[in-house]
Amino acid sequence: MNDIINALYGLPILGLAIQFVGYVIAVLPDISPIIFGAAVPIAFAALCGVMCERSGVVNIGIEGTMLVAAFVGWASGIFLVPLVGSEAGPIFGASPALIVALLLAILSGLIVSVLHAWLSITVRADQIISGTIINIAAFGITGYLNTLLARSSPTGAGAFRDFAPPDWLVDLPFVGWIFETLLNQGPLAISLVVAVILFQIFLFQSRWGLRTRSVGEHPRAAETVGIDVIRLRYRNVLLGGVLAAMGGAFLSMEATASFQQGMTAGRGFIGLAAMIVGRWSPLGAFGAALLFASSVGISQSIRIAPPPGDLGVVLSGLPGQFFDALPYVVTIVVLAGVVGRSIPPAADGQPYEREAAT
Repeated sequence: MNDIINALYGLPILGLAIQFVGYVIAVLPDISPIIFGAAVPIAFAALCGVMCERSGVVNIGIEGTMLVAAFVGWASGIFLVPLVGSEAGPIFGASPALIVALLLAILSGLIVSVLHAWLSITVRADQIISGTIINIAAFGITGYLNTLLARSSPTGAGAFRDFAPPDWLVDLPFVGWIFETLLNQGPLAISLVVAVILFQIFLFQSRWGLRTRSVGEHPRAAETVGIDVIRLRYRNVLLGGVLAAMGGAFLSMEATASFQQGMTAGRGFIGLAAMIVGRWSPLGAFGAALLFASSVGISQSIRIAPPPGDLGVVLSGLPGQFFDALPYVVTIVVLAGVVGRSIPPAADGQPYEREAAT
């Protein structure tokens, strides 16, 4: 068997590709927590996109919604610590300040989503322009406010702690590392797994899901059978705002305990790409988010422990900027491969106007 593997590794060009696949399989259990952590905000953004576009509303403003929530979650903690206390609780180390700050972060995402819903659904403005305005405004406002707060070197409310799964679960052969990856996380990362499962079930197995899909495919026909298209679109855009806000709060309240200008770094747009690759389904979007985030874990593994042989020499010789750009390159390559094959809901991005009563 070893002779066959060595023979395959010795093939020109193809051998390097086979070596790379073997290297990834070997290090996957070790880098899976990194991959999952990098996928969390992308997946939340993708779920927000699925929620909105299944209802017929394009939401380009996910990036801005996440950025606002990340800032509000961190900044509100600065002012809440003296008021409600920062003593860590027994569950996820959640202090009163952290809990209230998280609620405020989600509320901020709802407010931004109300603005986008009003412009897109009621005013019937161009949905792409509406989302673009939200992104630009969010980047500018949070950057300015962050500059003001940074002058006093503030300390926020901290970050949520990871849950420690039982040893018997993570020590299971073959699958123990999967449970450790999914459960050895903070509350927002764990809630992502729950949200994906519940969203998948409700979208395809419930009355709400059927109505949502019908509104996204043919709103006129949906209204003829008594579905309130406007109300359903508003509700789903607001629910999408909650998901996007949780992704933003993850960045500043769980992955770190700080805020940096533009810290979403395009994750909202990568989430939209994950939504398209995942064919507008929650499970598919989550899988695509893991695929895009895998480049982060692999690049870190290569930097720390490069593979042996010629492959290690080649990869070690690449500049660090190559690995920094790798997640975005992977997103572009994968997205280019599915363009034209992944079909959006028929009424996606089309404003809806009720027929006048006669």
